[in-house]
Amino acid sequence: MGKRKTQRKNATMLDSDDDNSSVSSSSTMRSDRMSVSASEEVEFNKDSLLDEAVDALYEKRGSTREKALAVIIEAFNSNLQQGQQFVERKFATLLHQCLNSIKKGSSKEISLASHTIGLLALTVGPGDNAREILEESMIPLSQAFKSGSDPSKTASLLECMAVITFVGGNDPEDTEKSMQIIWQVVLPKLGSNVVAVKPSAAVITAVVSAWSFLLTTMDGWRLNPKLWQESITYLSSLLDKDDRSVRIAAGEALAVIFEMGSLEKFAAETKGSSDGSVSEGNKSKEGFSYIQGLKGKILNQVRDLSVEAGGKGSAKKDLNNQRNLFKDVLEFLEDCYSPNTSMKIGGDLLQTSSWSQLIQLNFLRCFLAGGFTKHMQENEFLQDIFGFTPNKRNLLGSEHMSNGEKRMYKSPNSALNKARTQLLNKQRMLSAGRNFGHYAVNVGDEDS
Repeated sequence: MGKRKTQRKNATMLDSDDDNSSVSSSSTMRSDRMSVSASEEVEFNKDSLLDEAVDALYEKRGSTREKALAVIIEAFNSNLQQGQQFVERKFATLLHQCLNSIKKGSSKEISLASHTIGLLALTVGPGDNAREILEESMIPLSQAFKSGSDPSKTASLLECMAVITFVGGNDPEDTEKSMQIIWQVVLPKLGSNVVAVKPSAAVITAVVSAWSFLLTTMDGWRLNPKLWQESITYLSSLLDKDDRSVRIAAGEALAVIFEMGSLEKFAAETKGSSDGSVSEGNKSKEGFSYIQGLKGKILNQVRDLSVEAGGKGSAKKDLNNQRNLFKDVLEFLEDCYSPNTSMKIGGDLLQTSSWSQLIQLNFLRCFLAGGFTKHMQENEFLQDIFGFTPNKRNLLGSEHMSNGEKRMYKSPNSALNKARTQLLNKQRMLSAGRNFGHYAVNVGDEDS
């Protein structure tokens, strides 16, 4: 009971805007007793804010839990070391409260909780904790796909499943299971009590991106031939869709399939699968001819998309992205030339030389967003994945903040800063109430 009261008390700093108004009026009443210059700040402990954010996940009010999750996400994105230290103490609590949010929360809360779980997996890295995240999350995530059809929520769930499988999957069976669940979001197994719902372009894009991200970790030989035929046929059909993001995602997935040699493997397996009977031999020949015909069709589709003219209302940037991608895919299909890319991270160069690496990089970069640079500089798991070794000089000195950290700690609109402001205001009120004529401040302290 005492713990519950403490959680409710701590959670007030993340509660509704009503708190802001009450703090403001109370502060005004005490203005004659509290003269604090703009340069004076109450000492702030970021660890205590994370503790309070986790406590706030027990609150009944959904908006409070949403704000708490936003605080945790920003903190994990900005300071990996702090996040690692925090999960050593609160791993199980954070995971299970996020899973509760996925089971019972609004679409927004489910999206935030899914993203938090993905960040948690990347923060802990491969090992027992990542394995626990995968095992504990599979059923809640799978069930959440079936509740409602909000595209943003579904995309977050898909990203979460892909990331936790990428980090916590110990064997190919884990990855294939997740890939099948992801695929069924757009191609469900229809039963007598299942009604097919046409997925939106955003959901299709998210499904294909998550599926191809996990495909990069697989040996093509291990996948079921029936799954190959179904997926390749479907991806080819997506190249004819109107939505450009769908076409690009499908093009990237097909590039990975061709890079793995999976289409040729499947065709060879189909050709050699006959048991010697005439009927089986004819089926094998038909299957082989179908795969060869499909490969020719895909080549023509890729060639057309690499030179597509912009239609009415077509965004030039999106059109250029499509052309560039399919030019690269065409070059790979015709000349077996993989795209080489490079990007600077804190002055150091991160390079990719295969479709698989490029797909992994783009997916994780999108998932981590503003936290990508920080994770690449400090997350050993991601550094191993991409063979990236940051120059130590870029990591020394806490006084040097990245642009993302500056935005996070300095911007008044960030979730962490809003929570901090509410906490500081409440601390001021409590201090004034306890000590009528004195108000404790540390002059000149800066956030770090």
